[in-house]
Amino acid sequence: MNQEIFYAMALTRLTNFNFQLALEMYKTVGSAQKLYEHRHKVADLIPDCSPRLVAALKDWGDAMKRAEYELKYMEEHQIRAITPLDDDYPQRMLECPDAPLVLYYKGNADLNQQKIISIVGTRHITTYGQDITHRFISELHEMCHNVLIVSGLAYGVDICAHRNALENGYQTLGVLAHGLDQIYPYHHRDTAAEMTTHGGLLTEFMTQTNADKVNFVRRNRIVAGCADATIVIESAAKGGSLITAEIAQSYNRPVFAFPGNVGRPYSEGCNHIIRDKAAELITSASDFVEAMGWQDDIIRQQALAGGIERQLFPELSAEEQKIVSLLQQTNDLQINVLSVHANLSISQVTALLFQLEMKGVVKAMAGGTYHLIL
Repeated sequence: MNQEIFYAMALTRLTNFNFQLALEMYKTVGSAQKLYEHRHKVADLIPDCSPRLVAALKDWGDAMKRAEYELKYMEEHQIRAITPLDDDYPQRMLECPDAPLVLYYKGNADLNQQKIISIVGTRHITTYGQDITHRFISELHEMCHNVLIVSGLAYGVDICAHRNALENGYQTLGVLAHGLDQIYPYHHRDTAAEMTTHGGLLTEFMTQTNADKVNFVRRNRIVAGCADATIVIESAAKGGSLITAEIAQSYNRPVFAFPGNVGRPYSEGCNHIIRDKAAELITSASDFVEAMGWQDDIIRQQALAGGIERQLFPELSAEEQKIVSLLQQTNDLQINVLSVHANLSISQVTALLFQLEMKGVVKAMAGGTYHLIL
C-alpha cells in the first residue's frame, strides 16, 4: 500500500472536504504522511493553523479506518487514487487553488495529454444542441486526432458529448459527483462502462457518497480545471454549465459558447455569456481550433503525410535544448513530466515539442510520451 495515498485519503476526511485548506496544508508540509507524523505538533509545521484544526488533526483514528475501507474497495475494483505527488495527477487541475487532494480514477486515458477540452450544457438538450455537439466533435476529430473530451456524465449535453466522442474514436472522461461505487444517472451505466476502456471516470469522492446537489458544484470545478478550454453548447439563463464556465474563467481558461436563437429558453445562457464577453462566440470546430492556436495539428499531419526529412544537425533554441537534454537523460517522457523538470508550462512544452518534431528530433509515441530520435 502506498502510505502517502493512505494518509492523503484520511486527511480529506479530517478537513471535511475543505479542498483549498487541505491542499494548502499539503503543500506547506510537503506530504500527508509527514502531517500525520507531526499530528501532535501541527502548530510547529503550520504556525497559523487554527486551534480547532489543530485539535482535529490530533485524532486520525476514524479517518484512517475509512481510508482502509476505501483502499480495499479500490483494490477489488481496479480503481487508482492519485495525489499531487503523482506524475499522473492532472497538472492543469493542480494549477488551480482548490485542486482536490485525492482523485479516484478508473480508466486508461492520459489525464495530462496535450489537448483536453470540456463540453458542458443543459440537461434538456434540444435537437439543435444535439446537432451542434455531433457536428463539432466530428469536425474536430478531422483536424485534431488526439483530444480528450471531458464532461459530467449527466443527462443532455454531457452524455451527448461522451457518446459522440466515443463514436468518433476519441477518449472521453466523465467527472462524477459521487463515488465510483455507483453511476448516476443509472441509465448511463453502459456508456460509463465503455468509457472505462476508452477514457475514464474520475471523482474526488469516496464510495458511499451520494450525488447531492452541492457535490455537482464541486464536480464542476474539476470539469473546468482539467481542461485547456470549456465549451458551452446550450444553456438556460441559469444552470450548472454556466457555473462551470464561470469557474473556468476564474482559472484563466478560455470559455467558448455556441449562440442560439433569441428567445429560446436553452439558448439564453449561451447568448448572455457571449454578450457579456464571458465567452467567445464559435460556430464550428474550425473557429475553436483557430482560437486555441491548434492549427499545429493540421500542419503536423500534412508534414507527416508528406514526409519530414530529419535534420542531421538541427539548430536548437535554449529551451528546445533543455527538452532534448531531459530526453537524453531519460527517454520517452510525458509532457507533464517534461513540464515539471524543465520548469515550463504545459503549453510552452507542447509548442517546443511540436518544433522538435518538425525538425525530426523527437517523435510522439503511444501513451502521450515523446521519444528522442537524434
